[in-house]
Amino acid sequence: MRNLQGSIVALITPFHPDGTVNFERLCQLIDWQIEQGTDGILVLGTTGESSTMSHEEDDAVCRFAIDRVAGRVPVIAGSGSNSTETQLEKSVKYAKMGADALLCITPYYIKANAEGMYRHFADVADAVDVPVILYNVPGRTGCSIPVETVARLAKHPNICGIKEASGDISYAVKIARYLSDDFCMFCGNDDITLPLLSLGAKGVISVWANAMPAACHQMVSDYLAGSRETALAAQLRYLDLINALFMEVNPIPVKEAMNLMGLDVGGYRLPLCPMSETHREQLAQIMRQAGLTVK
Repeated sequence: MRNLQGSIVALITPFHPDGTVNFERLCQLIDWQIEQGTDGILVLGTTGESSTMSHEEDDAVCRFAIDRVAGRVPVIAGSGSNSTETQLEKSVKYAKMGADALLCITPYYIKANAEGMYRHFADVADAVDVPVILYNVPGRTGCSIPVETVARLAKHPNICGIKEASGDISYAVKIARYLSDDFCMFCGNDDITLPLLSLGAKGVISVWANAMPAACHQMVSDYLAGSRETALAAQLRYLDLINALFMEVNPIPVKEAMNLMGLDVGGYRLPLCPMSETHREQLAQIMRQAGLTVK
């Protein structure tokens, strides 16, 4: 896990028409991602709609993914909560299931002070025997990990990195000084993957990879292999599509895109609901321009 680099898909959770988890489709998506070259799979992240799923559903999805992947690529389990106690319980459980790493989010709504923020992550890292990845996404949570707290957490022997999804290049530059062989950064915003790679990030935890896993993998691989002009051309070529996948709140557009591709991933959990017809038509047009087949 500590050597993981490249494209890690922030996998969607497919649903049946009645809203239950579609495990048959989840199986197919996992296999397809691995066949297309995806370097790692994150389940139960923001894109996976875990915040609207029950704890029992979260557990079932995590266990299923670990079993289906069967060691072919690393599996990262989103075990985060605004309650440190809940985050701790889920983290211990998923580590015992066999997750290769845990993604732990900042304490949304509560907006802890610096010491509380530190302990929110450190207490989990102290309790598990698999690496912990910090998840900084203030647009979702209303709070960011202070730079000084990142510096403290980077020294923890069981915290291996951060998913930096603030979209703030200045913040990314400030925390880049703490990167090392033991603490890495993954880009959490598809539109600025290359800028963060230039700061030392090891890859991207990607929404876009749900629809184009091979292209995302190749772009990051090209950059890390030194073919930076080729990687830049891909980032710019697919930028309109990447932006379109966020024309409404994630994961509404990416699930719509996958359905337009014929992947049949189903709908959403309220309060998420289908995107507007205007946006749907715009998305379909941009997908075609990106070379995707729209059914």
